[in-house]
Amino acid sequence: MTITSVASGTSGLSDVTSDDASLRRFLHGLPGVDQVGAEGRAVALATRSIKTTAKAWAIDAAIGMVDLTTLEGSDTPGKVRSLCAKAVRPDPSDPSTPPVAAVCVYPDLVATAVQALRGSTVQIASVATAFPSGRASLQTKLADVRDAVLAGATEIDMVIDRGAFLAGRYLQVFDEISAVKQACGTAHLKVILETGELVTLDSVRRASWLALLAGGDFVKTSTGKISPAATPPVALIMLQAVRDFAARTGEVRGVKLAGGIRTTKEAVRYLVMVNEVAGPRWLSPHSFRFGASTLLNDLLQQRHKLTTGAYDGSDYVSID
Repeated sequence: MTITSVASGTSGLSDVTSDDASLRRFLHGLPGVDQVGAEGRAVALATRSIKTTAKAWAIDAAIGMVDLTTLEGSDTPGKVRSLCAKAVRPDPSDPSTPPVAAVCVYPDLVATAVQALRGSTVQIASVATAFPSGRASLQTKLADVRDAVLAGATEIDMVIDRGAFLAGRYLQVFDEISAVKQACGTAHLKVILETGELVTLDSVRRASWLALLAGGDFVKTSTGKISPAATPPVALIMLQAVRDFAARTGEVRGVKLAGGIRTTKEAVRYLVMVNEVAGPRWLSPHSFRFGASTLLNDLLQQRHKLTTGAYDGSDYVSID
């Protein structure tokens, strides 16, 4: 399954993006979020238990949905090469362990990742558009995207202008996402909402729809630099958005949860939510991802425990 990507010509919805008034009317006409109800459903879904065989599948599925990420000012080519090796062979002692979905790095390290991942199925993702603040001119942001794509990035993670969104300048945000999507060429676009700065679940719903209308292939929770980042109620609203968007347009778009997801238990709970809220067709790296740096280590430890019956210490996995 592949993700269908379009910009403002989204089937059946092009009229709502024709001008600022129409876009505002559409976004504010979306059903309001019952915050208590959303939080309650998220808690209820977290209580679901799964059998051991299902857990084994879920762990492998989660590994295959990880965007293995390093986004630090101290990143070096050597660190990226090491991360890429781990992405391709997460557990060198067990070749049955699936590779991760992607490695995510800054634009200047994309070329290093491309060289290290040549011949593998692992995608090369790069943050762009003045990550993480998004405070730059549109020309600078587009140059950032084009540089990353030219270097070989197959996925771009952009940040929206949260100041413009919160000020109600929706058409400005829409136009910026659309321009970035065009600059991506064939690369997939993940639109980071930075939900921790959006304050309300109503804003999360509106921002999700705005990103989808503008052509985002994924809506993503966070840069990982702001807290709170990914939370169950936020994930619930974003999954509802892509589900409802698909029901209205027939176009399947993805969700990426990033920031604060560190354990297998959390990852499995989110997979249950994906299945229950959006549906099983979203249980694929083509339409669901975890942005993580430490989650993979716990997934590998839990996988080894299921396989051998013994729990290994933290030295079983490499330190990223």
